[in-house]
Amino acid sequence: MWQRKQTIFLALTALSLFAMIFFPIWVSSGDEPTLTLTPLSLASASPTDKSETFFPYAWVTVIFAAAATTAITSIAKFNHRLLQLKLGLLNSALLAAGIFLMVYLAADLIKEQRPPGKYGISLFLPAGAMIFNMIANFFIRRDERLVRDSDRLR
Repeated sequence: MWQRKQTIFLALTALSLFAMIFFPIWVSSGDEPTLTLTPLSLASASPTDKSETFFPYAWVTVIFAAAATTAITSIAKFNHRLLQLKLGLLNSALLAAGIFLMVYLAADLIKEQRPPGKYGISLFLPAGAMIFNMIANFFIRRDERLVRDSDRLR
């Protein structure tokens, strides 16, 4: 199972999605209070008041956790390439929805708050996961084509 190329790319997809939970999407670099947008919440940190808002920011984590779970399930279904292709398509849809939601929430926050800030690595990890998923789907299709060609020769 692990010797197949698509398994490694699917594992990289899941790892990058799990890693993004620990890094910020956007951090304000202006005056007080400092705003930090993570995949789980929006945190406002000032010397006098520390608050966190979880809704609607936690939906980003839910979508990406579903995508990571789909990638792990796809790894486990290595004997069923057509099912793997369907799971890869579902995973691409989940990743696209999660990326859209994450960018929308970050842009809305920046427009609403207008503080200067910088984007964190969590904004870019899902794009890497999307690329890894596309490469894995390419290798799954190539394996399926190879099996069909060998069946035709028998």
